[in-house]
Amino acid sequence: MKMDAAVLWEVNGDWTVEEVDLDPPQDGEVLVSFEATGLCHSDHHGRTGDFPGPMPVIGGHEGAGIVQEVGPGVRDLKPGDHVVASFLPACGRCRWCASGRQNLCDLGALILNGTQLDGTYRRHIGDVDVNVALLLGTFAQYGVVSEASVVKIDDDLPLSRACLIGCGVTTGWGSAVNTADVRPGDTVVVIGLGGVGSGAVQGARLAGAERIVVVDIVADKREKAHEFGATHFATSMAEATALVADLTKGVMADSAILTVGLVEGPMIGEALDIIRKGGAVVLTGIAAMADVTPTLPMAMFTLFQKRLLGSLYGEANPRADIPRLLSLYRSGQLLLDETVTHEYKLGEINEAYDDMLAGRIIRGVVVHDH
Repeated sequence: MKMDAAVLWEVNGDWTVEEVDLDPPQDGEVLVSFEATGLCHSDHHGRTGDFPGPMPVIGGHEGAGIVQEVGPGVRDLKPGDHVVASFLPACGRCRWCASGRQNLCDLGALILNGTQLDGTYRRHIGDVDVNVALLLGTFAQYGVVSEASVVKIDDDLPLSRACLIGCGVTTGWGSAVNTADVRPGDTVVVIGLGGVGSGAVQGARLAGAERIVVVDIVADKREKAHEFGATHFATSMAEATALVADLTKGVMADSAILTVGLVEGPMIGEALDIIRKGGAVVLTGIAAMADVTPTLPMAMFTLFQKRLLGSLYGEANPRADIPRLLSLYRSGQLLLDETVTHEYKLGEINEAYDDMLAGRIIRGVVVHDH
């Protein structure tokens, strides 16, 4: 079948909407009509080369849609099922899945290959095989994806909002709830209020944090930060550090969660300065793969028992946590509608990323035409 998709041909190039041929699903795969996809900074990292991968590539990994066809061997999905794409697959059988750490599924090692799990391609432009981002490629009207990469959801949930659970919201929420282990009464600092940061604020709120300090250089995000649950807002780390010192009488924050668009070395030291003895800095944002610049005060880890923790997908178990978060959305406790500041068509994808990089939106969503 033929479909429209946003393709990246070279590093630092623009996305171009192309007509792409899509092959039928093979063993263990499903054909999904993507109804909507969230715009995530990770796809921009692929565009800049900070997160390198093979090209040409169809971007996008925060998709939600409807199963149209299933290949042989598919056990748990059927045509008509509504699904959310999980940017990390969960096979359910490897050591990590079996021990409740689905975010570390062994299949996740394949997400940068650009192919299907079996190493072949389902997308083509003429004689050119087209790669796919993170086994998904949701910047397209349709996708053939592994059953391990999608999670069935209830049919009544709006797909234009459910798609956000596939990466950013879950990553941010889990960074607070799982990795930072926020407890009632905690003071939490969230550095960067984008898609992941807004999820981290809400995770901290739902976990019972008493004070949630958001740091973002875009002052216009202050109102949104408070809407998601922030109690305080600062536009620099210096301002935030002084504020936290005052709020805690010098004890400092229990945790700081780094959710900026591109993490740079000096940010880690600043985050370590804002946490208390025994506190945790959670590194969730992506740094350039080649960046080895952080200079860390090693004695601080021993003498003050501070911790630096990595968080992949917020340590979430997508098959359990995607339905859980959508249940919180249905009950009004998790805000998704309020995070979406603009909807776009696929042909507007370059404009959408310009808006994201300029800080004009919290979350953008591409709604596909069919």
